[in-house]
Amino acid sequence: METINKAPRHIGRRIGRIREMLGVKQETLADQMGITQQAVSKLEQSEELEEKTIERVAKALGVPTEAIKNFNDETVFNIISNTFSDFKDNAIASALNYHCSFNPFDEIRKLNQDKEELYKSLLKEKDEKIALLEQLVKAK
Repeated sequence: METINKAPRHIGRRIGRIREMLGVKQETLADQMGITQQAVSKLEQSEELEEKTIERVAKALGVPTEAIKNFNDETVFNIISNTFSDFKDNAIASALNYHCSFNPFDEIRKLNQDKEELYKSLLKEKDEKIALLEQLVKAK
């Protein structure tokens, strides 16, 4: 019976690959984590990292910690090659053919209504304050 050996869990390499795929530089990640670029480089060279460190990196990159722990180059490659392999499939064309699922004019109308309601409530508050001040002046 043959056993399958899992690839070594090199968490730092996974962090580096995710960072590169997101287009984030080491300096940027370092700034977001409050460490130096050299420290980020050292993290990416580490095979194992503490859970807290992985969480900090995930938060700085804006990805879940599970994405870092379970990242696999082969899986990503397979997804990309199966999804965007042939222009005849119109896979890329359909990905680029984006239609709004809402009417922007309705959103603008709603924003204007909200603004009008806010303006009216501010005017009402102003009138109440003026009335209160007039009562205070008359009382003296």
